[in-house]
Amino acid sequence: MRKHSSMWKSETAAFYFFISPWIIGFLAFTALPIFSSFYLSFTRYNISRPPVGIGLGNYAELLGDTLFSTSLYNTVYYAVFFVPLGIVLAFGLALLLNQKVAGLAVYRTVFYLPSIVPVVANAILWLWLLNPQWGLINMGLRFFGIDGPRWLGSMEWAKPAIILMSLWTVGPMVIIYLAGLQGVPQQLYEAAEVDGASKLRSFFSITLPMMTPTIFFTLITGLIGAFQIFTQAYVMTGGGPVNSTLFYVLYIFRNAFNYLRMGYASSMAWILFIIILVLTLVQFRISKRWVFYG
Repeated sequence: MRKHSSMWKSETAAFYFFISPWIIGFLAFTALPIFSSFYLSFTRYNISRPPVGIGLGNYAELLGDTLFSTSLYNTVYYAVFFVPLGIVLAFGLALLLNQKVAGLAVYRTVFYLPSIVPVVANAILWLWLLNPQWGLINMGLRFFGIDGPRWLGSMEWAKPAIILMSLWTVGPMVIIYLAGLQGVPQQLYEAAEVDGASKLRSFFSITLPMMTPTIFFTLITGLIGAFQIFTQAYVMTGGGPVNSTLFYVLYIFRNAFNYLRMGYASSMAWILFIIILVLTLVQFRISKRWVFYG
C-alpha cells in the first residue's frame, strides 16, 4: 500500500514538474493580463502615471462615444455578412473537393494556399487587386463593360471589399468541412440509393443533417474571429474612409497605443468579451433545435 502511495506521489510530482512551464506561462501571459485588464477598466491609466480609480467612468463614457457605436456597427456588419458567406463558400468547396476526380490533391492544395500566406502579405496583395484604376478586379469588370467601384476608397464599398478579401482565406474552414464530409457513414448513402433517393434528396436528408455539428463549430469560431478582425483594416485602410472600416478591435488598438488610454481600451475589451460570450451562449441554446448529433 505504501509502495503504491509513494509511486502515486512521485508520478504526481513528475506530472506537475513537466507541466509547470505551461502553468507559469499561462499565469504570466494569460491569467495576469486578464485580471489586470479587468482592474484597469475601472481606472484612468496612460502608462506614464499610476492608474487612478474612476469606478464605472469608462463604461459610462462608452455610451456617449460615437466612434464606439460606429466601430461596433462596422464589426457587426462584417460578421453578419462574412460568417454566413464564409460557411456557404467553404461548404460548397468542400463538397467539390470531396468528389473523386483526377488531380484532387492539387485542387485541395490550391484552395488552401491563400490561408498560409501571412495576413499582411494578403492585405498588400489585395490593395493592388482592389486598386480603382489598374487593379485586376476593376480591369476584369471593365472588360465586361462594367465601371467598377472605388472599393477601399469608397465608404459604401470599403467593408464589402474587406469581406471579399476575407472570403479568399476560407481554406481552414474547407479542411474542417472536408473532414466532416468524409466522416459521414457511406452506408447511409447506399441505403438512400437503394430506396431510390436522388442526389439532391440525399444531400438534404443525409449530408446536411450529419454536417450540422461541423457547421455549428465553424459558426461559433467564425463569429468569434469576425468580431476580432483587425489586421486587414489596419494595413489596408487604417479605419477609413471616414471611419467606414473602423472595426472594434482597431478602435481598441487606437485607444490603447495611439491615445494611451489603457483603462478605456480595457473597458472596451471587456465589453467585447461580454458580447462574444452572450452570442456564443445564444448559439448553444439555439443549436438544440437544428444541430443533429447522430
